[in-house]
Amino acid sequence: MQSTMKMFGIILIVISFVSCGPSAPQMKTRDVAERTHRCFIVHGTCKSACNNLEYEYSYCNTGPCCVMQE
Repeated sequence: MQSTMKMFGIILIVISFVSCGPSAPQMKTRDVAERTHRCFIVHGTCKSACNNLEYEYSYCNTGPCCVMQE
């Protein structure tokens, strides 16, 4: 009986840890924010396409991160 209660307690602990993790929409929102922030740090802009005076730094959520060439 005592081992059954220990197993039940372990299962409850595992279930509580799994249910407390971030959900998929929260992770996606965080990823989009991080990509946009990385683009902002290099003085870039997230656009649908870069022009001739810009280079493509990385990929934002909506398109490339365009940074002016120096």
